[in-house]
Amino acid sequence: MFRYTFATGVREVLFWIAALISLIPFYFLVVIAFKSDEEFNTTSLVAPPTSLDFSNFIAVATSTGNSNVLHGLAVSITITTLTVLLLVAIGSVTGYVIARKTSRWSRVAYYTFLVAIILPSQLALVPLYIGARQLELTGSIPGMIIVYTGLFVPLATFLYAGFFRGLGTEYEEAALIDGATRGQIFLHIVLPLMAPATGTVAIMTGLIVWNDFFISLIFLGGSDVQTLPVSMYYYVGSLVSDWNEIFAIVIISMIPMLTFFLLAQKKFIQGFAGGLKG
Repeated sequence: MFRYTFATGVREVLFWIAALISLIPFYFLVVIAFKSDEEFNTTSLVAPPTSLDFSNFIAVATSTGNSNVLHGLAVSITITTLTVLLLVAIGSVTGYVIARKTSRWSRVAYYTFLVAIILPSQLALVPLYIGARQLELTGSIPGMIIVYTGLFVPLATFLYAGFFRGLGTEYEEAALIDGATRGQIFLHIVLPLMAPATGTVAIMTGLIVWNDFFISLIFLGGSDVQTLPVSMYYYVGSLVSDWNEIFAIVIISMIPMLTFFLLAQKKFIQGFAGGLKG
């Protein structure tokens, strides 16, 4: 039976203090983003704005050229969403086959994916770029989706394979006896049980793709297609010291992933805990 002791209260207070400290940067981010230029230059950074000023967000939203933030936001949402869907589809099937097969090739494939995760992606960047350029995949959204999917399939497969190995085969064997095919078993029985793993894969790979700057800068450089991090780079470079507008663009870039995380956080936490319940 749980008892609320003095030590428990101390730990709870310490957790609250740690949470408030971690929120301090976010407080400055929001406060400065909603201040006008005049108020930003004449008031303390700690002081909240006297009124919410959306001029910084309007200035960010109406930017043009390489620093077109709304265009970069749309491109990033498209690339991240389609990449995550492909990674879930490919990684789940591949991880399931590797986990259920006991032959030597499946073990070799598993450790090959593990090595691919350990090795930095920058090692293959030059030949990858040359191949993508020859196939005319650079400077386009489909090309970036293919590149990101190829780079992060090992991670998705590795995560799924670990979860599948911890999942018993009783339900699958019962479905086989009832006449279900392997495809039906995977889609209607196995994959729903893997919701925590899917949440983990989606959030981890989605965050990596969403925040990536280096690869998108190289593969999309010189084109009209720019992801949000690249658009932010051009925008911030032109502002230099207009921190209220810079913080406004940071808030805009945070909203999609924060929303996605809040919707999927339950499965994400279950995935990291290794749980298949709930």
